[in-house]
Amino acid sequence: MGNKARQGLLAGCALIWLGAAPGQAQDPISAIDWLSDIIAQPIAPPPVTDDDIAPSASVEAIEVAPLEDQAIDGVGLLPVSVSGLPREFWGITPAADLARDLRAQSISLPLPARRLLKRILLAELDPPVDAGPDHTLFLARLDALLAFGALPDAQALVERAGVSDDLEVFRRWFDISLLRGDEARACATLRAVPDVAPTFSARIFCLARNNDWPAAALSLETARALGYVSEAEDLLMARFLDPELFEGLPLAAPPEPITPLSYRMLAALGEAPPARTLPLAFNHALLAPSQGWKPRLEAAERLARTGGITGGQLFALYTERNPAASGGLWDRVDAIQAFDLALLSGEAEAVAQTLPRAIAEMEAVGLTEVFAEFYGSRLARLPVTQEARDMAEHMVLLTRDAESYAARIEDPILASIARGLSTDSTAPTPLTAAVTAAFSTTPPALPQSFDRLLQRGEYGAATLRALRLLGDSALPDPDDAGTALGVLRTLGFEQTAREIALSLVLREARA
Repeated sequence: MGNKARQGLLAGCALIWLGAAPGQAQDPISAIDWLSDIIAQPIAPPPVTDDDIAPSASVEAIEVAPLEDQAIDGVGLLPVSVSGLPREFWGITPAADLARDLRAQSISLPLPARRLLKRILLAELDPPVDAGPDHTLFLARLDALLAFGALPDAQALVERAGVSDDLEVFRRWFDISLLRGDEARACATLRAVPDVAPTFSARIFCLARNNDWPAAALSLETARALGYVSEAEDLLMARFLDPELFEGLPLAAPPEPITPLSYRMLAALGEAPPARTLPLAFNHALLAPSQGWKPRLEAAERLARTGGITGGQLFALYTERNPAASGGLWDRVDAIQAFDLALLSGEAEAVAQTLPRAIAEMEAVGLTEVFAEFYGSRLARLPVTQEARDMAEHMVLLTRDAESYAARIEDPILASIARGLSTDSTAPTPLTAAVTAAFSTTPPALPQSFDRLLQRGEYGAATLRALRLLGDSALPDPDDAGTALGVLRTLGFEQTAREIALSLVLREARA
């Protein structure tokens, strides 16, 4: 089909749109409500007739699901030797209960708690006792990673399990690939999996991505005739296939919700909505080197705040080039670059002069713990002036080197927590009192609900519910914090409990 013929067909599509049938409504099938509709729903079986009645009452063969269908819930990236978790971590807890606890986690968890949660999400463990072919726990693990913006981890987890024809797993993998700029591979895989039937929207996108414009336009016309696309989808795809046809016309309202598939089409038209208005995972689409430095920085800050990318990735981006202007983000970039240079020079006076501003800028955007994780250990090895001592100490206490640094800490409460020991010092706030009580020689008794979980060996459920107590707000209720720390220590997560305790006490001090 020539260019003029293609334009004519698309023009007809745009005109016919006014009389197009609305898209078919579908029930939600995921806790993540922004997944692309890329998989066609199975065709309903024909009604039963007399010819379909069995001629005898003999027992039919029983269909048995293959073992791998049951085992996918146990797939992980971290073997037991790395994660440190027992293989029977989930115990007798049903998969649905574990999935509910995972989806209830808050992305505002303290950084040490978030590290533990990610270790659990990526661990290779025995599947739940009632694991089945619906992969309930595996999907919940993926959804938790997506909610935190950890797309590389989610993608690696799916690929470790195998990108199969399981519709729910495949949808997540396809969208992750789109958001990470790997649509060519996603479309190639969509064609290569025979049991996955793509929807018209996915088929049209992939045909266009493969430069098969005539087939894409014909598919759009067919989808419209059958009522398989909504008005918003129709206009977006028509504009995506031939933007020149709509030149000068305002962009119609995009489909709701914005999915990775519609986002990629909007981005191709230069009309992508601001990533800050979209789910966190969409920020990965702005990390590509082809994007401007400012949107890349803003996206990296949002993702680093929840662990979607590492602190190393963020600070590498901060120091990539000289600030383009002043004010706002550029002042933050300048402060980080000045501190980074001072730290590289090893001059204590230069560090003392630049550290306060750098910490203030990080605190303003909720990145203090990320800053401390990345720079704290280097600060511990550098003698600093008296003016910067308290700040430097707090940054070191937010790292995994806190215990080895404890002997240099003047505050007895912080020093005791870093060592996991009780203290005789009077706590200044109820939260600090609850935290220190968790490390006393006779810590408070745990609530009965946690006692029952621990007695039954439901360690996974106990851990996830303890973490839930820490994420409802920036500063949790003191009783909840004390309970969470007590549960984690009982389960053997001693180092994590200390790191969380220090994070909470120092977070309260900064507030």
